[in-house]
Amino acid sequence: MAEFTLPKNSVIKKGKAHAAPADAKRVKKFKIYRYDPDTGENPRYDNFEVDLDDCGPMVLDALIKIKSDVDPSLTFRRSCREGICGSCSMNMGGKNGLACTTAIEDISGEVQVTPLPHMAVVKDLVPDFTHFYAQYSSIQPWLKTETPTPSGKERLQSPEDRAKLDGLYECILCACCSTSCPSYWWNSDKFLGPAILLQAYRWLADSRDEHTGERLDELEDPFRLYRCHTIMNCANACPKGLNPAKAIAETKKMMVERQG
Repeated sequence: MAEFTLPKNSVIKKGKAHAAPADAKRVKKFKIYRYDPDTGENPRYDNFEVDLDDCGPMVLDALIKIKSDVDPSLTFRRSCREGICGSCSMNMGGKNGLACTTAIEDISGEVQVTPLPHMAVVKDLVPDFTHFYAQYSSIQPWLKTETPTPSGKERLQSPEDRAKLDGLYECILCACCSTSCPSYWWNSDKFLGPAILLQAYRWLADSRDEHTGERLDELEDPFRLYRCHTIMNCANACPKGLNPAKAIAETKKMMVERQG
C-alpha cells in the first residue's frame, strides 16, 4: 500500500464521524484524509457513511455527495468526470487512480482516500503539483524543428511513424504513475519520474522533431533518467493503461545506440 507525505513533525489524529441516514440500506464507509495548513492543526481522518442508493457509482460521486450534503469544506480537484483531464487523481484503497473512473464497488470494505503519495499537500486531497509541472516544462514538450514549415502544409507523418506515438500521447499528466514509483519518492528532486520520462520519449519518438540529440543530451544524467529500476508500479497505476517503463527503456536504448 502506498503512503503519502505528512507535513513535518505531524501525526494523524482522530477526526469527525458522519453517519448515513437512518433509513439507508446500502451503506459504504469512507475514511478521508483532512488537512488544512491555514489552521495549524495536525492532519486527521474524517469518517463518512454514504448511502449508495443515493449516490453515483464512482468514488468521485461519493466525494461530491459528501461535499454537497455533509461537509462543504472537503477539498479536492475535479473537472471532466470522464477520465480525460486527470484532475481527480488520488489514492483510493491503497492504489493511485482517478476518482472519476474508480468504482466504489471495486474497493472492498472501508474506502480510505488520501492525496497522491509523497507529494506536499495544499489542502485535504489536493497535492502540490508545482515541482511536477516544473519537471514537465524542463523537457520542452513541444515540437522543435530547424527546417522551414512546408508552405501551406502541415508537417506530415507516415501512418507507421504516427503509430509510434500510440501509448505515449494519451498521457494526461495525472501523476498516478510517478507517485507510485519508489525511485521518485526517494529522488524526486533529481529523477524526472515515469510520467515526465514518458512525455520526453513522446518527442524523441516523433519523426517530425529535429532536436533528438539535444533532447537526449538533456536526459544524459545519473539521476534524470537512470534512477528507473523497472519496478513497474507505474504501468500498474496508470489509469489510461500506458506503460511508462517501456518508454524509459526505449529512451535508454536510444542512448546506447547513439553512443555505439
